[in-house]
Order: sequence, then structure tokens, then C-alpha cells
Amino acid sequence: MNRAQHLMARFDLVEYRLCRGLNRGAGLRSLRLLFQLASRLGDGLAWYGLVFALPLIYGRAALKPAIVMALTGITGLLIYKWLKHALVRERPFIRHPGITLAMPPLDRYSFPSGHTLHAVAFTTLAVANFPQLGWILIPLASLIAASRVVLGLHYPSDVLAGGAIGGALAMLALTVLG
Repeated sequence: MNRAQHLMARFDLVEYRLCRGLNRGAGLRSLRLLFQLASRLGDGLAWYGLVFALPLIYGRAALKPAIVMALTGITGLLIYKWLKHALVRERPFIRHPGITLAMPPLDRYSFPSGHTLHAVAFTTLAVANFPQLGWILIPLASLIAASRVVLGLHYPSDVLAGGAIGGALAMLALTVLG
């Protein structure tokens, strides 16, 4: 076990109680279905749809923001995949038998949450350019982030790190490309 893996294992133990408490929400059918839907939308469907829909809705004014969103999404994908393979943090349902898996994961490792990274990045970029979308995108991004822990797929720190990376990428994109 390398140093990063050892550190992640220590975080796993510290976060277990909070993770288990939030994961209990998956035991309620209506909550589980809501979070499963949010998680599926966060697989990319919502964000790909948003990138393609913006120019259809807002015309030429949305071309540059849509391109910036696509480039930020690709950058986020590369970063989170690299981090997942470098840090190899097992998902909570693998490491702790008390965590119930309520939806199959897209890959093996949990740190950081790519769903949350993209939800925060796309929401930040979209709302910066089209504030009127905030009323739907902010709650959606919040549900996607929460779904990852409730469904047993991520630890809270995975979600926080994904959100921080997504926010940083969005701010960088707004500064450099905006």
C-alpha cells in the first residue's frame, strides 16, 4: 500500500459513520428512486443535453459557453480518471459491509466523484452565462452530489473533492476562456 492509499484508508474509517448514516436514505424506496434518477442524469445525460440545448435555446450567444463547457468537461474527465487510478480508493460498499450499494458504479474507484466534479463545473459555467438556469441546475447538481453518498458509491470527501475540482475548473475556464 503506497502513502496515498494509506491516507485514503485512514479517511475511510473516519468517514464511515457519516457515510453509513447518509446511506440509510437508500432504504426508503422514494428517496432511492429520486437519487438513482439524479445519479443517472449525472452520468452525462444532463450535461451533454445542456451543451447541445444551449445554442438551440439561446442561439449564437450560447456557442462559446457551450464550447467552454465541453472543453471543461473533457478536462475534468481526464483529471478525475487520473486521480482515481493514482489514489485507488475503494468505494464504500466494497470496503464496508455496512454500506448498501443501491446502484451499480460506473468504475471501481471512488476518489474523487466525477459525477460531482461535472455537476459543479457545468452548473457553474451555465449559471455564469445564463443565470436564469440556476433554479433548475443548482438543485440538480446538489441532488447528483448527494446521490453519490446516499447510494453507497462515494464517501463524503470524494464528493467534496469532486465539487472543489469542478468549481476550480469552472473558475479557471471563466477566467481564461470566458
